[in-house]
Amino acid sequence: MNAGGLVEVVLPGKVEPEGLELRHGDIPGAGPGQVTIAMEATGVSFAEQQMRRGRYFDQPPFPFVPGYDLVGRVLTAGEGVDAGLVGLRVAAMTKTGGWASHTVVDAADVVPVPEGIGAAEAETVVVNGITAWQLLHRKARVRAGQTVLVHGANGGVGTILVQLALAAGAKVIGTASARHHDALRAQGVVPVDYRTEDVPTRVRLLAPGGVDAVFDHVGAESAVASWRLLAPGGALVSYGSASTRDDEGSGSWPILMLIGRLWLWNALPNRRRACFFNIWAGRRYAKNRFRARIGADLAQVFAAVQRGDVTPRIAARLPLARVAEALRLAESGTVAGKVILNP
Repeated sequence: MNAGGLVEVVLPGKVEPEGLELRHGDIPGAGPGQVTIAMEATGVSFAEQQMRRGRYFDQPPFPFVPGYDLVGRVLTAGEGVDAGLVGLRVAAMTKTGGWASHTVVDAADVVPVPEGIGAAEAETVVVNGITAWQLLHRKARVRAGQTVLVHGANGGVGTILVQLALAAGAKVIGTASARHHDALRAQGVVPVDYRTEDVPTRVRLLAPGGVDAVFDHVGAESAVASWRLLAPGGALVSYGSASTRDDEGSGSWPILMLIGRLWLWNALPNRRRACFFNIWAGRRYAKNRFRARIGADLAQVFAAVQRGDVTPRIAARLPLARVAEALRLAESGTVAGKVILNP
C-alpha cells in the first residue's frame, strides 16, 4: 500500500487504454460525515470501458478518475463519523474515483466486509454482486423451479448471477463462447455458444414453453430476441447496451431507445414484463432508502460468499501502474470473472 502519498489514474479524454495517466499527490483528508479509505482492491467493470469512449450514460466531464467501486481499510474518519470505523475493511460503490490508492467517500456509503473475505474477493462482488442480486431478486423475482437465460454467463455480472440463480433453485441457460462451456457445465449451467449457434433457436429447444426470465446486457436486437423467448408471466431485465460499446456518437441514445422499446412492450397485453435496470436508481431522490437497499443487498451477497453459494472469480490482479494492461485484458472478452487492480 502506498502510505507515502496519493496515486490515482486519470482518464484525460477519449483515449486508448495506454492514454490513461498516473497522478501523484497528497492523501486527501476526510471532511464531516466522510471517511478516507486506503484502497486494497478496485476493479475494471464494463462502465469504465464505456467511459473511456465517452459513452457511459451520465459520466462526468473529462478529465476524471474512473473506478466504479473499491474495497479498503478506513484510514481516517471525519467529524461526526464513528471513530470505530477506522481500521475496518469496507466496500463502497463510487461510480468514479475508485482507481486511486486513497479515496474519500461518505461514511454512510460504506459497507463492512465480513472477516474471512479477502479484499480482492470482496471487490469482485461489490457492484457486480449487487447488480446480480437486484436483477434476480428485486427485478425478476426468480423462484425455485423456474428457467432463466443469462447472457454473458462468464462476465463480471454473469458469473455471479449464474451462481445466485442456481442457489435459488433455478435452471440456468447461459450464453458464452465455447472456451467457457466446460466451466459452466461443471456448475450446472446449460451453455449456449453465442458465436456459433443461433441462440433463440437453441434456447427454444431447451425451453419449448419459453423461459421465466432473461437477463440481457447486450441491448439492441438481442433485447428483441430475449423478449420473444419469454414464457407467459416471464420477465426481461435489460441492464446495458454492450452491443453498441464501440459505436460513435451519443452513449445515452442507445439506452434511451432501449428504454422506449421496453416501455412499449410493457404496454402490450401479453402477460410478460420488461424493465431496464439502473443500479443508481433512487439515489438522487431517496438517498437513505437507496443506501439501505445497497447495504442490505451487498450483505446478502457477502453471506452467499461465506456460505459457498458464490465463489468470487478473479480473472487477474494487476497494480494501478499497469491499468492500461488491465483495461485491455478486461475488454478482450477472453477472461472469466473480474480484473482486479491493487495499489
